[in-house]
Amino acid sequence: MWAWPLLLSKGFAKDQTSNRTFRVIAIAEHGGIHKPFVDAAKIWLQQESQTGNFTVDYIENTEKIDDAFLSQYSLFIQLNYPPYAWTPTAAAAFERYIEEGRGGWIGFHHATLLGEFDGYPMWPWFHAFMGGVRFKDYIRTFASGTVIVEDPSHPAMRNLGSSFEIRDEEWYTYDRSPRPNVRVLARVDENTYNPTTAIKMGDHPVVWTNEHYKARNIYIFMGHRPEHFQNKSFTTLFHNSICWAAQR
Repeated sequence: MWAWPLLLSKGFAKDQTSNRTFRVIAIAEHGGIHKPFVDAAKIWLQQESQTGNFTVDYIENTEKIDDAFLSQYSLFIQLNYPPYAWTPTAAAAFERYIEEGRGGWIGFHHATLLGEFDGYPMWPWFHAFMGGVRFKDYIRTFASGTVIVEDPSHPAMRNLGSSFEIRDEEWYTYDRSPRPNVRVLARVDENTYNPTTAIKMGDHPVVWTNEHYKARNIYIFMGHRPEHFQNKSFTTLFHNSICWAAQR
């Protein structure tokens, strides 16, 4: 059955599609500073898949991605993998996957590292997909902050209340807010940063979906520290996002 018993007791409805096994592909960075988060995500996803009736495969680069490869999967998770260094074949197949609604998508954190990085040019399509933002800066020393739920009616926001805390995150800033181009589900209240910092952008969405694309998609900025998987609000958001994006 696709739902934790605890969540069902809080009003999660059964869905006849929940008994159907589905496959998830996750592209995950294989090293670097985000490896602890990725490792924790793999442990959590293994547990989630047992109750959610799905399987997860992992790749660490885009060499395998083409239309046939993606056709095996109902959900694509971009687990801190950046929007550059994709093969041309992979990029084209991914664009079709999203534009034609062949599956759902969840992106975390590094997925909005948009700009000219590591010798790679901006990917214009992905730039538009992420609401037209370009990475500008980040809080190097980390800060805790309160995330405000803006759209409690969206299934991804279920059981999250009006706000929740994310501790010790390296909040990105962008050259502009994506709000004009996306449906914002949550924002961080920069006035709650602890410790305080001058690195702010004003209107600061951190969870959103772009409804200009057929695929169900959701971007979740938070995703640097493995400790997030000990935060019930974060795991609820991730769980809800899987249910919604995979249409289960």
